[in-house]
Order: sequence, then C-alpha cells, then structure tokens
Amino acid sequence: MSSLTRGERVTLLVALVASAGAGVAHYAGASSVLAFAIAAVALAALASVVSFATEQVGARFGPAVTGVLQSTLGNLPEFFIVLFALGAGEVVVAQTSVVGSLFANALLVLGAVILVGARRDGTMRFRSRLPQDTATLMLSASFVIVLVALAVASHDEASHHVDALSAVASVCLLAIYGAWLWSYLRSDEPREEAHVAARPAVPLAVSVVLLAVAGGGAAFASDWFVAALAPAIDALGISQAFAGLVIVAIAGNAVENVVGIVLAAKGDADLAISVVKNSVAQVAVFLFPLLVLVSLFFEHHLTFQLAPVYVGAIALTAIALWQITGDGEATVFEGVALIAMYVTLAAFAWLD
Repeated sequence: MSSLTRGERVTLLVALVASAGAGVAHYAGASSVLAFAIAAVALAALASVVSFATEQVGARFGPAVTGVLQSTLGNLPEFFIVLFALGAGEVVVAQTSVVGSLFANALLVLGAVILVGARRDGTMRFRSRLPQDTATLMLSASFVIVLVALAVASHDEASHHVDALSAVASVCLLAIYGAWLWSYLRSDEPREEAHVAARPAVPLAVSVVLLAVAGGGAAFASDWFVAALAPAIDALGISQAFAGLVIVAIAGNAVENVVGIVLAAKGDADLAISVVKNSVAQVAVFLFPLLVLVSLFFEHHLTFQLAPVYVGAIALTAIALWQITGDGEATVFEGVALIAMYVTLAAFAWLD
C-alpha cells in the first residue's frame, strides 16, 4: 500500500466500500434506485482497480499476455449473469446478453477506444496481428451461427437437433480458440523499456491478486446491478431483448469499457486494442460456446439459434472489424462508424 499514490488508495477504498454497500443494499431489500446507484459506483471503482492492475502487469509482459488476462477476468460478470439468467429460466436475456456483449465490445467499446486513441493526430496505430486474428475468430463463430440459422430456416433434419448441433459446434470453436491462444501467447513480444513510462508500482503478485479480486467483485456487482434494474425495466416496459442486448451487456462489460478507454487515453494503443480485441475473441469463441456446453446441465439450454437480424449483424460486425482494424490503424471516423452501428442496433432492439 505504501507504494500506491493517494488517488490509487482512495480508489481501492471506494471499490471496497461501494461493493460492500451494493451487497448490503441487494440482500437487505433496499429500493431498486438506491441499489442500482451503489452497484453502478461499485462497478466503476472496480473497473478502475482492474485498469490499474492491468497496467502493472503490462509493465512486465507484452500486450498479448496482459490482454488475455484482463479480458478473461473482465468477462467474469457476463459469465455469471448468463448462468443466473439460465437458472431463472430467462433464456432470452441469457442469449441476448452474450450476443450483446459481443456487439458492445466489438462496436461500442472499440469505437470509443479508437476515438480516444486517435484524438491527437487523427489516427490510432497498433500491431495488426490481433485485429486480423480477431476477424478470423469472429468469422468462425459467424459460420456456426449462420449455419444453424439456415438449417432452422430451411427446416432441415438438423434443425430438429439444434442442441446437439450447438454442442458439437461449441467444442469445435473451443478447439479453434485453444489453437489460436497457444500460438498468440507464444508470439508475444516483450515491451520495450522506452515504451514503459515507469517501473511497476506494486509487486507482480499484488497486481495479479488485485486483478482477480476486482474481477470477481465485478461479477457480484454486475449481478446486483442487473437485479436492481429489473423493477425499472418492468416499469418502463422495456423488452427482455433490449435489456439483455444493451443494459445487461454494458453492465457485464464495464471493466473493458473503462480499461480500454483509459489505456487508449494514456497512449498505450497496443495494450488498449489487445484488451478490447481479446474480449471480442473470448466472447465469440470461448465464452459463448462454453456457456452453451454448461447450459446442458440446466433445464433451459443456450444454443446458437438467434433471430435473423442478429445473425446478419454478427456476420457484418466480423467484416467491419476486419476492414477497420486489419491494417493496424484506425481513424476517428472509423471509430464513429463503429459506435453508430451499435446505436442503430440498440435502436432496433428498443423498437422490436
């Protein structure tokens, strides 16, 4: 603690107090507005802690290791939210929250990161391998989703076995992710000394513990956040699709939202892109298929069968990611384009 600045200590204290307060408000049956406000503060503070810990780890390793570690912990809230939703029989919320997480990271968060990272000279530059790999992984997931959609639409014999088809596809996607992750981590380049602004402020063990604790805390805070939103959703007449696609997805990805933008603001383009792109890749070919397999142990199953509009949106998102970031640079207008795509999709979910 002695090596931390006063601001960093205050952030840790706020995260601890707000997380405890969110838990008390949730289990004590406090008003939904109060519980929502406290949980929102807890999520923001926990995201700030993850951002700090990620920087500390990134000072020792390359962007690949750091991005994979942070995005894995950052996706914990989404994992638990989907499990809670499936346990409650809310299949629509569970499915749209996973898809919404994909759209939120690939369009909204990445667009915001590009806007912030390109604000100085109009262009954000980064290593191109990860964006190209992410596009390939997204296309792999799109292939599965489109295949299932076509089978259902044409009423093929396979359409009567969507659960089995989704399970087989999940195993295949996990194999693709494992093969990619192995080669990606092995190819990581050490960070150049000149690129590191300062020595790590805390030991590596402390950084890893902070990442784990803050990521786990974000999972609980996200659950309490969503639980507090339920009464408001009912009162406003918001559909389950919009709640899952937008509200739950953004709440479950609060960590990436803050971390990626903070890193981009500090000029660490490679690490900022790594954090967001790793999250996109993990949701598409790790989190989604893993949840499909885990859901087999629940009464209600998660599958790759989606509404046609979301099938098309996922395929087009994969193409947009390849076009915009595949060359290792992105401009301000491309960041705006990604955000505009997300806003249009959210408007559809609102009006649907």
